[in-house]
Amino acid sequence: MYRLSFILLLFCFTTATAQQKLTSDKSFVVMSYNVENLYDTINDPDKDDEEFLPDGKNKWTSERYLKKLEQLSKVIAAPNEKNLPAVIGFYEVENKKVVQDLAATAKLKKGKYTVINYPSPDKRGIDVAMMYRKSKFNVLSSKALYVRLPEEPPYPTRDILMVKGVSGKTDTLYFFFNHWPSRRGGENESEKNRIAAAGVLRKAVDSISVNSPNANIIIMGDFNDYPNNKSITETLSADTLYNAGKKSGLFNLCYNYESKNEGTFNYKGDWGMLDQFIVSYHLINKKNGWHVNTDAAKILKENWMLYFNKETQESKPNATYGGSNYYGGYSDHLPVYMELTQ
Repeated sequence: MYRLSFILLLFCFTTATAQQKLTSDKSFVVMSYNVENLYDTINDPDKDDEEFLPDGKNKWTSERYLKKLEQLSKVIAAPNEKNLPAVIGFYEVENKKVVQDLAATAKLKKGKYTVINYPSPDKRGIDVAMMYRKSKFNVLSSKALYVRLPEEPPYPTRDILMVKGVSGKTDTLYFFFNHWPSRRGGENESEKNRIAAAGVLRKAVDSISVNSPNANIIIMGDFNDYPNNKSITETLSADTLYNAGKKSGLFNLCYNYESKNEGTFNYKGDWGMLDQFIVSYHLINKKNGWHVNTDAAKILKENWMLYFNKETQESKPNATYGGSNYYGGYSDHLPVYMELTQ
Protein backbone atom coordinates (compact mmCIF):
# COMPACT_ATOMS: atom_id res chain seq x y z
CA MET A 1 0.00 0.00 0.00
CA TYR A 2 2.83 2.37 0.89
CA ARG A 3 4.62 1.54 -2.36
CA LEU A 4 1.44 2.19 -4.38
CA SER A 5 0.89 5.55 -2.65
CA PHE A 6 4.46 6.53 -3.37
CA ILE A 7 4.08 5.67 -7.06
CA LEU A 8 0.86 7.67 -7.30
CA LEU A 9 2.50 10.63 -5.58
CA LEU A 10 5.46 10.43 -7.94
CA PHE A 11 3.11 10.27 -10.92
CA CYS A 12 1.18 13.35 -9.76
CA PHE A 13 4.38 15.31 -9.19
CA THR A 14 5.74 14.36 -12.61
CA THR A 15 2.44 15.28 -14.26
CA ALA A 16 2.32 18.66 -12.51
CA THR A 17 5.85 19.45 -13.60
CA ALA A 18 5.19 18.34 -17.17
CA GLN A 19 2.21 20.68 -17.40
CA GLN A 20 4.57 23.62 -17.09
CA LYS A 21 6.50 22.45 -20.14
CA LEU A 22 5.67 23.64 -23.61
CA THR A 23 3.60 21.51 -25.92
CA SER A 24 5.40 21.99 -29.22
CA ASP A 25 8.93 22.37 -30.50
CA LYS A 26 7.56 24.48 -33.37
CA SER A 27 5.67 27.07 -31.34
CA PHE A 28 6.68 30.72 -30.87
CA VAL A 29 7.61 31.14 -27.21
CA VAL A 30 7.73 34.54 -25.48
CA MET A 31 9.18 35.11 -22.01
CA SER A 32 9.27 38.11 -19.68
CA TYR A 33 11.75 38.20 -16.80
CA ASN A 34 12.88 40.73 -14.21
CA VAL A 35 16.37 39.39 -13.54
CA GLU A 36 17.10 41.46 -10.40
CA ASN A 37 20.01 43.82 -10.96
CA LEU A 38 22.04 42.09 -13.66
CA TYR A 39 25.14 44.31 -13.50
CA ASP A 40 28.61 43.71 -14.86
CA THR A 41 31.64 44.30 -12.61
CA ILE A 42 32.96 47.35 -14.50
CA ASN A 43 32.52 50.87 -13.17
CA ASP A 44 30.50 53.10 -15.48
CA PRO A 45 31.11 56.76 -14.59
CA ASP A 46 27.75 57.75 -16.08
CA LYS A 47 25.76 55.39 -13.84
CA ASP A 48 25.27 54.92 -10.14
CA ASP A 49 26.58 51.35 -10.19
CA GLU A 50 29.16 51.56 -7.39
CA GLU A 51 27.37 49.08 -5.13
CA PHE A 52 27.69 46.42 -7.85
CA LEU A 53 31.47 46.44 -8.10
CA PRO A 54 33.99 44.00 -6.59
CA ASP A 55 34.90 46.56 -3.92
CA GLY A 56 31.36 47.91 -3.59
CA LYS A 57 28.77 47.32 -0.88
CA ASN A 58 27.52 44.13 -2.55
CA LYS A 59 31.00 42.81 -3.37
CA TRP A 60 29.83 41.96 -6.88
CA THR A 61 32.70 39.83 -8.19
CA SER A 62 33.27 38.10 -11.52
CA GLU A 63 32.53 34.75 -9.87
CA ARG A 64 29.15 35.97 -8.66
CA TYR A 65 28.37 37.55 -12.03
CA LEU A 66 29.17 34.36 -13.96
CA LYS A 67 27.18 32.27 -11.50
CA LYS A 68 24.15 34.51 -11.99
CA LEU A 69 24.43 34.24 -15.78
CA GLU A 70 24.46 30.44 -15.57
CA GLN A 71 21.49 30.42 -13.20
CA LEU A 72 19.44 32.75 -15.38
CA SER A 73 20.20 30.64 -18.44
CA LYS A 74 18.89 27.59 -16.60
CA VAL A 75 15.62 29.40 -15.90
CA ILE A 76 15.21 30.60 -19.48
CA ALA A 77 15.82 27.13 -20.92
CA ALA A 78 13.59 25.38 -18.37
CA PRO A 79 10.24 25.39 -20.27
CA ASN A 80 11.75 23.53 -23.22
CA GLU A 81 15.49 23.30 -23.92
CA LYS A 82 14.77 22.10 -27.46
CA ASN A 83 12.63 25.13 -28.23
CA LEU A 84 14.24 28.13 -26.53
CA PRO A 85 12.10 31.29 -26.33
CA ALA A 86 11.91 33.21 -29.59
CA VAL A 87 11.60 36.54 -27.79
CA ILE A 88 12.57 37.46 -24.22
CA GLY A 89 12.01 40.75 -22.42
CA PHE A 90 14.48 41.59 -19.63
CA TYR A 91 14.20 44.19 -16.88
CA GLU A 92 16.90 45.40 -14.47
CA VAL A 93 19.84 44.85 -16.82
CA GLU A 94 22.71 47.31 -16.75
CA ASN A 95 23.51 47.37 -20.46
CA LYS A 96 23.47 45.48 -23.73
CA LYS A 97 26.69 43.62 -22.93
CA VAL A 98 25.33 41.77 -19.89
CA VAL A 99 22.45 40.43 -22.01
CA GLN A 100 24.92 39.40 -24.71
CA ASP A 101 26.94 37.58 -22.04
CA LEU A 102 23.76 35.79 -20.99
CA ALA A 103 23.04 34.80 -24.59
CA ALA A 104 26.55 33.31 -24.83
CA THR A 105 26.05 30.86 -21.95
CA ALA A 106 26.16 27.14 -22.71
CA LYS A 107 22.40 26.61 -22.42
CA LEU A 108 21.44 29.58 -24.61
CA LYS A 109 24.14 29.96 -27.25
CA LYS A 110 22.41 27.56 -29.62
CA GLY A 111 19.56 30.09 -29.79
CA LYS A 112 21.90 32.51 -31.60
CA TYR A 113 20.23 35.48 -29.91
CA THR A 114 20.45 39.12 -30.93
CA VAL A 115 20.00 41.87 -28.32
CA ILE A 116 18.21 45.24 -28.51
CA ASN A 117 18.80 47.79 -25.75
CA TYR A 118 18.61 51.56 -25.49
CA PRO A 119 20.31 53.14 -22.44
CA SER A 120 17.57 54.64 -20.29
CA PRO A 121 17.66 57.74 -18.08
CA ASP A 122 17.41 55.65 -14.89
CA LYS A 123 20.28 56.90 -12.74
CA ARG A 124 21.08 53.44 -11.43
CA GLY A 125 21.58 52.30 -14.99
CA ILE A 126 18.98 49.55 -14.97
CA ASP A 127 17.48 49.15 -18.42
CA VAL A 128 14.95 47.22 -20.43
CA ALA A 129 16.24 44.88 -23.14
CA MET A 130 14.97 42.41 -25.70
CA MET A 131 16.68 39.21 -26.81
CA TYR A 132 15.39 37.43 -29.90
CA ARG A 133 16.22 34.59 -32.26
CA LYS A 134 16.66 35.70 -35.86
CA SER A 135 15.54 32.29 -37.05
CA LYS A 136 12.15 32.97 -35.41
CA PHE A 137 11.73 36.75 -35.62
CA ASN A 138 12.91 39.41 -38.06
CA VAL A 139 13.07 42.91 -36.54
CA LEU A 140 11.85 45.72 -38.80
CA SER A 141 12.16 48.64 -36.37
CA SER A 142 12.71 49.51 -32.72
CA LYS A 143 12.70 52.60 -30.55
CA ALA A 144 12.67 53.75 -26.94
CA LEU A 145 9.57 55.59 -25.68
CA TYR A 146 10.45 58.20 -23.09
CA VAL A 147 8.25 58.31 -19.99
CA ARG A 148 8.01 61.81 -18.53
CA LEU A 149 6.98 61.66 -14.90
CA PRO A 150 4.56 64.26 -13.51
CA GLU A 151 6.92 65.89 -11.05
CA GLU A 152 10.31 64.91 -12.50
CA PRO A 153 11.53 63.24 -9.28
CA PRO A 154 15.23 62.55 -8.66
CA TYR A 155 14.72 59.00 -9.90
CA PRO A 156 13.92 59.09 -13.66
CA THR A 157 12.27 55.92 -14.85
CA ARG A 158 13.01 53.48 -17.63
CA ASP A 159 11.99 53.96 -21.26
CA ILE A 160 9.45 51.60 -22.82
CA LEU A 161 11.05 49.52 -25.56
CA MET A 162 8.90 49.18 -28.71
CA VAL A 163 9.83 46.63 -31.37
CA LYS A 164 8.09 45.75 -34.64
CA GLY A 165 8.97 42.63 -36.56
CA VAL A 166 7.81 39.70 -38.65
CA SER A 167 7.59 36.04 -37.72
CA GLY A 168 7.19 33.59 -40.53
CA LYS A 169 6.17 35.08 -43.87
CA THR A 170 3.24 37.30 -42.97
CA ASP A 171 2.75 37.69 -39.20
CA THR A 172 3.73 41.21 -38.10
CA LEU A 173 4.11 41.43 -34.31
CA TYR A 174 4.41 44.55 -32.16
CA PHE A 175 6.18 44.14 -28.82
CA PHE A 176 6.25 46.57 -25.90
CA PHE A 177 8.69 45.89 -23.04
CA ASN A 178 7.93 47.73 -19.80
CA HIS A 179 9.49 48.34 -16.41
CA TRP A 180 7.23 50.93 -14.83
CA PRO A 181 8.16 53.21 -11.90
CA SER A 182 8.46 51.55 -8.51
CA ARG A 183 6.28 52.08 -5.46
CA ARG A 184 8.99 54.08 -3.76
CA GLY A 185 7.33 56.43 -1.28
CA GLY A 186 4.16 54.35 -1.09
CA GLU A 187 1.65 52.83 -3.52
CA ASN A 188 -0.78 55.75 -3.54
CA GLU A 189 1.87 58.45 -3.59
CA SER A 190 3.71 56.87 -6.52
CA GLU A 191 0.63 55.79 -8.50
CA LYS A 192 0.74 58.89 -10.72
CA ASN A 193 4.11 57.75 -12.06
CA ARG A 194 2.80 54.40 -13.23
CA ILE A 195 -0.26 56.12 -14.69
CA ALA A 196 2.14 58.32 -16.66
CA ALA A 197 3.90 55.24 -18.05
CA ALA A 198 0.55 53.65 -18.90
CA GLY A 199 -0.42 56.83 -20.77
CA VAL A 200 2.70 56.69 -22.93
CA LEU A 201 2.04 53.03 -23.71
CA ARG A 202 -1.65 53.63 -24.50
CA LYS A 203 -0.75 56.41 -26.92
CA ALA A 204 1.72 54.15 -28.73
CA VAL A 205 -0.84 51.33 -28.96
CA ASP A 206 -3.44 53.74 -30.36
CA SER A 207 -0.99 55.00 -32.98
CA ILE A 208 -0.72 51.42 -34.28
CA SER A 209 -4.42 50.56 -34.01
CA VAL A 210 -5.52 53.64 -35.97
CA ASN A 211 -3.84 52.32 -39.12
CA SER A 212 -3.90 48.60 -38.27
CA PRO A 213 -7.00 47.76 -36.20
CA ASN A 214 -6.13 44.05 -36.40
CA ALA A 215 -2.54 44.45 -35.26
CA ASN A 216 -0.89 41.67 -33.25
CA ILE A 217 0.25 43.48 -30.10
CA ILE A 218 2.09 41.89 -27.18
CA ILE A 219 2.73 43.98 -24.07
CA MET A 220 4.86 42.56 -21.28
CA GLY A 221 7.03 43.52 -18.35
CA ASP A 222 7.27 44.35 -14.68
CA PHE A 223 4.52 46.92 -14.22
CA ASN A 224 5.01 47.43 -10.46
CA ASP A 225 1.21 47.38 -10.41
CA TYR A 226 -1.27 44.51 -10.37
CA PRO A 227 -3.79 43.59 -13.10
CA ASN A 228 -6.63 45.32 -11.25
CA ASN A 229 -4.80 48.61 -10.56
CA LYS A 230 -5.94 51.88 -12.13
CA SER A 231 -2.88 52.27 -14.37
CA ILE A 232 -3.70 49.02 -16.17
CA THR A 233 -7.50 48.80 -16.04
CA GLU A 234 -8.28 52.48 -16.66
CA THR A 235 -5.33 54.29 -18.25
CA LEU A 236 -4.15 51.38 -20.40
CA SER A 237 -7.71 49.97 -20.54
CA ALA A 238 -6.68 46.32 -20.48
CA ASP A 239 -9.74 44.13 -20.03
CA THR A 240 -9.81 41.70 -17.11
CA LEU A 241 -12.82 39.80 -18.41
CA TYR A 242 -12.51 38.29 -21.86
CA ASN A 243 -14.48 40.10 -24.53
CA ALA A 244 -15.79 42.62 -22.02
CA GLY A 245 -16.97 44.86 -24.83
CA LYS A 246 -14.53 47.69 -24.34
CA LYS A 247 -13.07 49.50 -27.32
CA SER A 248 -9.53 49.35 -25.98
CA GLY A 249 -8.76 46.15 -27.86
CA LEU A 250 -6.49 44.82 -25.08
CA PHE A 251 -6.87 41.81 -22.80
CA ASN A 252 -4.79 40.96 -19.71
CA LEU A 253 -3.81 37.29 -19.86
CA CYS A 254 -2.63 37.33 -16.22
CA TYR A 255 -5.65 38.66 -14.41
CA ASN A 256 -6.88 35.29 -13.09
CA TYR A 257 -3.66 34.71 -11.14
CA GLU A 258 -4.64 37.51 -8.75
CA SER A 259 -7.79 35.74 -7.59
CA LYS A 260 -5.78 32.55 -6.94
CA ASN A 261 -3.20 34.34 -4.76
CA GLU A 262 -0.51 33.36 -7.25
CA GLY A 263 2.10 35.65 -8.73
CA THR A 264 5.64 36.39 -9.71
CA PHE A 265 6.68 38.45 -6.68
CA ASN A 266 6.29 37.78 -3.00
CA TYR A 267 5.96 40.75 -0.66
CA LYS A 268 5.76 39.96 3.06
CA GLY A 269 4.25 36.56 2.36
CA ASP A 270 1.73 37.69 -0.26
CA TRP A 271 2.09 36.73 -3.90
CA GLY A 272 1.34 39.40 -6.50
CA MET A 273 1.23 39.45 -10.30
CA LEU A 274 3.57 42.36 -11.08
CA ASP A 275 4.82 40.67 -14.26
CA GLN A 276 2.16 40.35 -16.92
CA PHE A 277 1.24 39.70 -20.54
CA ILE A 278 -1.36 41.93 -22.19
CA VAL A 279 -2.33 41.28 -25.80
CA SER A 280 -4.59 42.64 -28.50
CA TYR A 281 -7.87 40.79 -28.99
CA HIS A 282 -6.93 40.05 -32.59
CA LEU A 283 -4.08 37.87 -31.37
CA ILE A 284 -6.61 35.75 -29.48
CA ASN A 285 -9.41 35.66 -32.04
CA LYS A 286 -7.47 35.16 -35.28
CA LYS A 287 -7.78 31.84 -37.09
CA ASN A 288 -4.65 31.96 -39.24
CA GLY A 289 -1.05 32.60 -38.21
CA TRP A 290 0.27 32.93 -34.68
CA HIS A 291 -2.33 33.24 -31.95
CA VAL A 292 -2.73 32.69 -28.19
CA ASN A 293 -5.38 31.26 -25.92
CA THR A 294 -6.84 33.26 -23.05
CA ASP A 295 -4.99 30.98 -20.59
CA ALA A 296 -1.67 31.14 -22.46
CA ALA A 297 0.27 33.02 -19.78
CA LYS A 298 2.20 30.74 -17.42
CA ILE A 299 4.35 31.41 -14.37
CA LEU A 300 7.60 29.45 -14.37
CA LYS A 301 7.77 28.28 -10.76
CA GLU A 302 10.09 25.34 -10.23
CA ASN A 303 11.12 24.26 -6.74
CA TRP A 304 14.78 24.97 -7.43
CA MET A 305 13.92 28.61 -8.15
CA LEU A 306 12.40 29.09 -4.69
CA TYR A 307 13.60 29.66 -1.14
CA PHE A 308 11.62 27.84 1.55
CA ASN A 309 11.41 29.47 4.95
CA LYS A 310 11.10 26.70 7.56
CA GLU A 311 9.83 29.08 10.24
CA THR A 312 6.97 30.55 8.22
CA GLN A 313 6.51 27.45 6.03
CA GLU A 314 6.36 29.75 3.00
CA SER A 315 8.22 29.86 -0.30
CA LYS A 316 9.33 32.87 -2.29
CA PRO A 317 11.63 33.51 -5.26
CA ASN A 318 15.23 32.71 -4.37
CA ALA A 319 16.82 36.15 -4.80
CA THR A 320 20.43 37.04 -5.53
CA TYR A 321 20.48 39.62 -2.74
CA GLY A 322 18.42 40.66 0.25
CA GLY A 323 19.61 44.19 0.93
CA SER A 324 23.39 43.79 0.87
CA ASN A 325 23.21 40.13 1.99
CA TYR A 326 24.29 37.80 -0.81
CA TYR A 327 21.98 34.79 -1.14
CA GLY A 328 23.28 33.58 -4.49
CA GLY A 329 19.83 32.90 -5.92
CA TYR A 330 18.29 33.54 -9.32
CA SER A 331 16.06 36.62 -9.02
CA ASP A 332 13.48 38.10 -6.67
CA HIS A 333 10.92 37.72 -9.49
CA LEU A 334 9.63 34.65 -11.29
CA PRO A 335 9.35 34.84 -15.08
CA VAL A 336 6.18 34.53 -17.11
CA TYR A 337 6.03 32.91 -20.51
CA MET A 338 3.48 32.04 -23.15
CA GLU A 339 3.23 29.96 -26.27
CA LEU A 340 1.93 31.26 -29.61
CA THR A 341 0.69 28.51 -31.86
CA GLN A 342 -0.56 28.29 -35.44
